[in-house]
Amino acid sequence: MADTLTDLLRDELLLARRAGDRAVAAALRTTLAALSNAEALPVDERPVSGGSEHIAGARLGVGAAEAARRELTDADRHRVVRAEIASLEDAARIYDGPDPGRAEEARRGAIRLVGILDQLGTAQ
Repeated sequence: MADTLTDLLRDELLLARRAGDRAVAAALRTTLAALSNAEALPVDERPVSGGSEHIAGARLGVGAAEAARRELTDADRHRVVRAEIASLEDAARIYDGPDPGRAEEARRGAIRLVGILDQLGTAQ
């Protein structure tokens, strides 16, 4: 089953890039990276596969070096996006005085992310 939220974020990233909206594209890229990071297992939880006796840390076989990923629920994904929205809103408040342009960019990114959650019916 396709991950609707991630697919929508990727589609919106493509649209933002085509439109030349660097601020929204940056917010979407950061959110996609945050989702990817949330899927990563801590180092001590990763399964260890066989290696090479000649090269320390080497893995043998196709896909042997691929790290296992955590399966996120829809609620987990939405929580990550809401955290990114909060981070952008905080950045906008910080930049309000010294750099109004950056504050506006952060707000545009947050607004777009809220819009995406609205499309899915999950904004709060």
